[in-house]
Amino acid sequence: MRWVSYRSADGSTRCGVVRDDKIHALGTDLLELLCADGGLASAAAREPTEIVELATAHLLAPLPAPPAVRNFAAFERYISNAGKAAVGDGTVSPAWYEAPRFFFSNPAAIKGPHDEIPIAPGVKLWDYEVEVAAVIAEDCSNLDAAMAEQHIAGYLVYCDWSARDISASEMGFVYGPSKSKDASTSLGPFLVTTDELETHRSGRGYSLRMDGYVNGEHYGGGRWDEIHWSFGDLLAHASSGTTLRAGDILASGPVGTGCIQELAGRRPYLAPGDTVRIEVQELGAISARITGPGPS
Repeated sequence: MRWVSYRSADGSTRCGVVRDDKIHALGTDLLELLCADGGLASAAAREPTEIVELATAHLLAPLPAPPAVRNFAAFERYISNAGKAAVGDGTVSPAWYEAPRFFFSNPAAIKGPHDEIPIAPGVKLWDYEVEVAAVIAEDCSNLDAAMAEQHIAGYLVYCDWSARDISASEMGFVYGPSKSKDASTSLGPFLVTTDELETHRSGRGYSLRMDGYVNGEHYGGGRWDEIHWSFGDLLAHASSGTTLRAGDILASGPVGTGCIQELAGRRPYLAPGDTVRIEVQELGAISARITGPGPS
């Protein structure tokens, strides 16, 4: 199933399942459906309250206000490329292989799949990231990596808009990224349930393309099954000693060459008027116009 959230004609927020390019509205809040008895499968059996054309719907982020957002760095090629671009050395630290690493992102900064994205105030090096993210199906703790993916409701396209000039100074300090990742995160357009992807299973992920485009030009990307840390690994690590809640989002970090940072001067950073497309095969695409920053 493919689930969406959208703005109805009366201005209210609704959610529904997509069938034959039409949205069958089944609730007002996708998180509420996820948390209800029977979850999304039970909700999908209801009679719709309205049916609207997907092509003309004002789509929101599938989960406009997730409880928590964790962003990992699960692709080895990205880590190597980023190190090479930053200091001329693509050697991956042995510490990266010890356990998945993540930071908490800002749930209040969620944007829809077609929302405009303002450059954060004072930022000169504005970047996108081609990522995929899992949505947690139910509250869970202390998961085993081999079984953890059973707790995933589905996946969606994730773009972590990043201020590289700020992150350059933040990453030199023990706390890691913070304000450089605080302004905007785009999600969507669909929450695609795991059964829809099973035929694409490959290695630690799925045999699906992940790509980034700026003004129609392909900047880079790769395949989901290049991932070093599987989503089972990510969930097991994140849930150790704590509780993941239904609706929590865990993002992969960028696929190799999935951001401008990795291209080491071969492409310019983003500017007002640019249009960015972040596409993951079978999950759809985020398409966002970049606008000028707000006041510093």
